[in-house]
Amino acid sequence: MSDDKKDMSAEPQTVMNTSTRDFTQRSSLYQEFLAEREEILRHKWLESEKKGKDIGFERALLDWIRKHRESWRTARNTRSKK
Repeated sequence: MSDDKKDMSAEPQTVMNTSTRDFTQRSSLYQEFLAEREEILRHKWLESEKKGKDIGFERALLDWIRKHRESWRTARNTRSKK
C-alpha cells in the first residue's frame, strides 16, 4: 500500500512541474522579472567589487531601483518595440 501512495503522490507533482515550466516559458511578466533580477545581481556584483565586500542582495536591489530601474525599463521597452 505504501508503494501505491508514493506513485500517486509523485504524479501530481510532475503535472505541477510541467504546468509551472509552461507558465514560466509563456509568461512575459515572469520573463521581465528574470531579466530585472539578472540586472540586480550584476549591479550587486559590481558594487560589491567597488566596496571590496559583499553588499548583499537587499542593498543592491534598493540601490538599483533608485539609480537604474527607470532607465533600464525604458531602454528595454525601446529595444523590444523594434
